[in-house]
Amino acid sequence: MSQLRKHLKRTLGTRLRSAVARRKLGQFGEGIFIEKNVQFMRYPQNITIGGDVILKEGAKICPCNEKAKISIGERTTIGYHTFLFASEHISIGSDCMIAPFVYIVDSDHRTKKGINMNLQGNETAPIHIGNDVWIASNVTILKGVTIHDGAVIAANSVVTKDVPSNKIYGGTPAKEIGERNE
Repeated sequence: MSQLRKHLKRTLGTRLRSAVARRKLGQFGEGIFIEKNVQFMRYPQNITIGGDVILKEGAKICPCNEKAKISIGERTTIGYHTFLFASEHISIGSDCMIAPFVYIVDSDHRTKKGINMNLQGNETAPIHIGNDVWIASNVTILKGVTIHDGAVIAANSVVTKDVPSNKIYGGTPAKEIGERNE
């Protein structure tokens, strides 16, 4: 058991937050720990959360339209003030660690010349994060990216392309900087 999980205090407040979320969300596993100020926005019925997930204070999880989906696998931790905004689909595997201040968004605005950008639609592509992935603090993950099992994303990175299994990526834009040791 991780140090974080050993020290979780399941208070009346955390139990109440879980009870409320269980009624709002599409699927809600057992043993989920929700801290204060976690927001399930717009279409919470399109959110699926596996068992033993930890959602730290200030996290915002938002399927942005009625067709958008967000799924989080078992034993994953979503860090403080992390934002997940899906216009299509964001899937996060099991046993992932997502640090504070991570921004994951599967869309961006079109930028056609001659039309105000705020009048143009979004371009979307799903984001898939595999199992056993560590995403360090202040990372941005953009549309269409797949981060494969066992990958690590270094702090302050912007991920614009797929990350292979067990590789360590960092920088802006993120590129390979290492590999996990055996």
